[in-house]
Amino acid sequence: MTQQYWVGEFFVDLSRNQITVEEEIKTLAPKALSVLTVLAQHQGQVLSQDMLLDQVWQDTVVSPNTLQRCIAQLRKALGDDGKEQHIIKTHAKKGYSLECEVRWQAQSQSTTPEQHTENTQPEPNPTPAPAQVRSRSQFGFALFAAAFFIVGLAASVLFEPSSSAQLTISEFRPLTATDNREVAGIYSPDGEYIVFHRYSTEVCRNNIWAKRIDTQQEFRLTDNLDINGQHQFSPDGKTLAFVQTSNCIQPVTQKLCYHLMTLDFDKALQSPQTPTRVLECKNSQIREPQWLDSDHIALLQKTHERWKLIRYSLQDNTSTPLYEVSDGDIISYDYSRKDGLLAVVRLGEGSHHYLDMLKPNGEQVSSHRIHYPNTIAPFKSIYPNFSPYENQLAFSTGRQLYTLTYQGQVNPVTLPVDEPMGSPVFHPSGSRMLVIKGQYDSDIYAMPLHQATQVPTHQILERSNREESNALFQPGGDLLAFNSARSGQMQIWLSDGQVPRQLSNFPMDTSLYETHWSADGTQLLANTDKTLVRFNLDGSQHTVPLDYPVVQLFHWDSRNQTALSLIRVNGILTFAELDLNTADVRILKDRDVTWALKTADGSLVYTDHMDRFWRSGPVEDQLIEPLLTQGSERLFTAFDNTLYGINEDAQLWSYDLHSGDFEIITTVANDIIRISAVNDAQILLIKQLTSRKEVVELLLAD
Repeated sequence: MTQQYWVGEFFVDLSRNQITVEEEIKTLAPKALSVLTVLAQHQGQVLSQDMLLDQVWQDTVVSPNTLQRCIAQLRKALGDDGKEQHIIKTHAKKGYSLECEVRWQAQSQSTTPEQHTENTQPEPNPTPAPAQVRSRSQFGFALFAAAFFIVGLAASVLFEPSSSAQLTISEFRPLTATDNREVAGIYSPDGEYIVFHRYSTEVCRNNIWAKRIDTQQEFRLTDNLDINGQHQFSPDGKTLAFVQTSNCIQPVTQKLCYHLMTLDFDKALQSPQTPTRVLECKNSQIREPQWLDSDHIALLQKTHERWKLIRYSLQDNTSTPLYEVSDGDIISYDYSRKDGLLAVVRLGEGSHHYLDMLKPNGEQVSSHRIHYPNTIAPFKSIYPNFSPYENQLAFSTGRQLYTLTYQGQVNPVTLPVDEPMGSPVFHPSGSRMLVIKGQYDSDIYAMPLHQATQVPTHQILERSNREESNALFQPGGDLLAFNSARSGQMQIWLSDGQVPRQLSNFPMDTSLYETHWSADGTQLLANTDKTLVRFNLDGSQHTVPLDYPVVQLFHWDSRNQTALSLIRVNGILTFAELDLNTADVRILKDRDVTWALKTADGSLVYTDHMDRFWRSGPVEDQLIEPLLTQGSERLFTAFDNTLYGINEDAQLWSYDLHSGDFEIITTVANDIIRISAVNDAQILLIKQLTSRKEVVELLLAD
């Protein structure tokens, strides 16, 4: 079969599993390219789903959804739109056709597009394929999700450790490809089951599920939806331990309470069970339980603003410290029962990350600074897990995998992935691994500030099948600034209401957080990878030199060049005002702050960890009592001297700081996840459409 051909202006190379256009190379799954090739062989003809399934998946039974995922992947690679369908057309109840011109390469040639000269390269299609349009097809992300991951991995090296051993992928297997969000996948100690969280589509709560790998049979293990955290098996595989979170009945120092729960795995396989509470924390946080032995569980516990590693005894109901630091903070840890070692990642001197190896009794074996390559931002936190390789861990930064030696040396994986994924969890045999992958989809909605009726009306301002967030009105102008992942990487975009344009050009795996306009509307200040970057509207940028990582950027006073921020100083989260000219830090409060801003008259307003509103005063800060029950994770914003927010009952409210007038404006839908900005006419809201995550298994070659 011919290995190379042209579809319009796109050069298809089956030998490399690649599609190339204008020197941009896109690697696809071999099955997706096989679908394209069959369509190309019958260009202009309508091919039924059955014919395509028979041609591409000979002697293999697969569902039509598998074909639909391949079509979605091809459309993305070809810049096609699922609604307009310029290249691959869907014919209702009939099948698909390739509508673009096909040019077949001579069998003897092996020339790539980069090697062609003007005399030998075929003329491009006179009607080039359109750029990818900003719209959501009816299929949207659901079709694309399962086809994302294998970019030629079947014959590629995954890790390249310093030893001679190499790890290669032989098979890719989606395990939980449903319309739900599934996360936190682990293997049972015998390797026969995976256990994961499956979230409800209506509420942000989950049940714990198990799936038998050989039969694909699923079992719901818990009887009620709850906020369940990461789970771990006991050494004998009979008990699961996890942390469950709930609202404290009578909150004193924190709004949420944390409970260590256990669950009998064998009983839960027979019928869903109610977990057993073994420990309750009302004044501290706990997370990430790991069984050290049949009686002792390691936990991260947060007290006095720092995380420490503790050892909890189920038999005695007592805990003892395992490991803590006084000049930093613990970020993550993992435990290898086989090696009898704990791997702890901590933030230490100079905001650098360190890897400390410990024995189960807390005795330190080694400590090394982690040497980040240029591809990892200096302040980015990592969450490595033990791997099958001796003296090595593995972690993901989102779209790139890495290995980490016990001496702190980071080595990149050969190939990146197409969608964000979590750090791999390895099978007990070391022959396979689980990852969590998927995408988040949210849109930007506008609602009139003054509702004429009780039923709110919304206008969609920006939408795609990826995340749109952090929408902001330009002061004194007509532009809208927002963050979007529509180009594959979260970037800053500007829109005049007609055609959006990408302002930033961050590299892959950049984490983009908050963005704020300058007072005159000529610049933007962005928090990227916990570093502040100032942008002009022509795309030019300047990094603000700071000594501390910026965890959150709350507010930018461009006139005085100061920024309200949550920074990490010696491991402690600190609410501070940064001088962007001198890099000086002024500590503002010693209490936890979750969001903050300054109003038009310069008043500082913030919420604490219990969602209470505070206003700065001349001597002490004042609690805003009318807003005692109005705080939530949906945050708040301000226009002039009026605050706007959404409470836990999804009620949109306003509060005038001068008059004290409080008003419930309307009730919004539960899928409105935050309020973004307000002006004199509109309120900008972020609406969640999907939050798709799924568990994927990668089988390793012998």
